[in-house]
Amino acid sequence: MRLVRLLLVGAVAVWTVALAGATPGWTAEKKKKPAAPAPAPAPAGKTRTLGTEGSWTAYEFQDKSGRVCYLVSPAQKSEPAGARRKPPSAMVTHRPEEKIANVVSFVEGYALKDGSEVSIDVGGAKFELFTKDGSAWARNAELDKTIVTALIKGRSAVVKGTPQHGAPTTDTYSLSGFSRALALIDKACGVKR
Repeated sequence: MRLVRLLLVGAVAVWTVALAGATPGWTAEKKKKPAAPAPAPAPAGKTRTLGTEGSWTAYEFQDKSGRVCYLVSPAQKSEPAGARRKPPSAMVTHRPEEKIANVVSFVEGYALKDGSEVSIDVGGAKFELFTKDGSAWARNAELDKTIVTALIKGRSAVVKGTPQHGAPTTDTYSLSGFSRALALIDKACGVKR
């Protein structure tokens, strides 16, 4: 399972580039959306938006391994304000053809300190994620499932990370709409709860 998580580093790298607005195929019109923080764009290809619930947007696309369904949300609040970083985001991904579901990941928007962990607090339930470059994941599928269950029941998730340089960060994600967006990717990828 650890190998699978490391392979996801590449996929998250695509989403990280997309967060910076550098994904090929995105028009200037899409970049100029005003007001509310826009969800992370999906990787290039035949991506289908399944819907938006609260701050969470659900997507489905095909890659060489098969269907991929995921939901993503930008952080609603990030501290310290004005920190030099790309927009942070939270994701849950399913890859049914690989028998992978509920992979929780966070893109922090900066290079994380080597050997550090990212902590998550969802309504008092606390979790530690391993890190690689600018992203963090649960160590195993059971922890992923436990975190997703907490996110379904929670109101917000507070994520703390430590960059290579600079002050630690705290990002707050609203969980309003999370369970409805999760249901969209569950249906699209045939994941049963």
